[in-house]
Amino acid sequence: MESNLYLSFPGVVCAAGNDALSLWNSCITGKSCGIKKVMAVSQKEFFVGKVEDSILKNGFEQFSKYKMRILQILDAALEQIVPSVEEAKQKYLPSRIGVCVGSCDNGSELSLQGHSAFLQTGEFPKDYSLQVQSADYIATFIKEKFGISGISCCCSTACSSSGSAIIKARDLILAGVLDVAIVGGVDIASDTVLLGFDSLEAVSDEVTNPFSKNRKGITLGEGACFFVLSKEEFGAAQSSPKEKGIKLLGCGESCDANHMTAPLEDGSGAVAAMTNALKDANLLPQQIDYVNLHGTGTKLNDSMESIGVQKVFGNLTSNLFVSSTKPLTGHTLGASSAIELAICYMALKNSTEQKSELPIHNFDGERDESLPHLNFVQKHSIINKEIKIAMSNSFGFGGCNVSLIIGK
Repeated sequence: MESNLYLSFPGVVCAAGNDALSLWNSCITGKSCGIKKVMAVSQKEFFVGKVEDSILKNGFEQFSKYKMRILQILDAALEQIVPSVEEAKQKYLPSRIGVCVGSCDNGSELSLQGHSAFLQTGEFPKDYSLQVQSADYIATFIKEKFGISGISCCCSTACSSSGSAIIKARDLILAGVLDVAIVGGVDIASDTVLLGFDSLEAVSDEVTNPFSKNRKGITLGEGACFFVLSKEEFGAAQSSPKEKGIKLLGCGESCDANHMTAPLEDGSGAVAAMTNALKDANLLPQQIDYVNLHGTGTKLNDSMESIGVQKVFGNLTSNLFVSSTKPLTGHTLGASSAIELAICYMALKNSTEQKSELPIHNFDGERDESLPHLNFVQKHSIINKEIKIAMSNSFGFGGCNVSLIIGK
């Protein structure tokens, strides 16, 4: 049975771009103006990866009355995959097309507005809705937007949420439950998120500086990214017919359950996820051309991920191209795994035998010499090989670890 599934051209919006092409340009130039200072309700300022307001609309009719930013961001990304979804709908029944999405925000915008009104007046607003605050409302939005009725689920495993959702969708398709799945993730950097991470002392007072000896923590962000996942390629017209399609080759998960927020310091949880993905793809470490690191810029994450990569790839790390793209996008939480998979997708699509480019690792250049040495992509890096296979790592709270491998 064919176990490799095709990923359509991604629909994506984040601080580093309003679509996959602009996101890719930010990644290979190392430039993004989407990281901005915002003030939370506490009057404290934070650097945040923001989506451009100008591209956001109210979403489709049923949900437009809520005017929620997360729905606007979600809809902006979904609009980009409409051709692929419509192509799938022409071939399959609505009941055979499902949704698997990762998100951590359960309508916090509406909740905060509603409770503020309640405290002031003793009543919730008339349009106050618990439905839009349910864990599955993002999946409901997608199903109703596209008129599909297959199985849907929403994964909420913090930073690995959309990666977990992609794996769940793959399992449902291979089990014969679905023929097609709309997969991805969406999240916003709400005041709840900003103040929550700040209480953990995990937020940097400058733009995140991953794997530097001077790193101080994360820069949060907002965004969304979605693909159509299927045994056949949809939306091929969006890319050159001469190019090979991109397949999901392998998936690896692990749960070290070490701590509510912190991973195991020895990197064993990350090692298990990467090793499981390689086994699932029937690949050897030397066949991986590029790794998009989780790279949050926190002391513990960067340390354990460096150790984990060293344990999996050994002596290969000196030539294995790696980078973290969170200084450009911000850490988009539930959407981050899907956004970073889209970056890997674009790396493969834009690589040829004659020329390859990879996302630049934006940091101050001052390595933490206490960590295993990794081969970070720099502006001057010479990539004299075709990038055919890429791995993307995502590590969430509670030790929920995901590694995804895609290839031509």
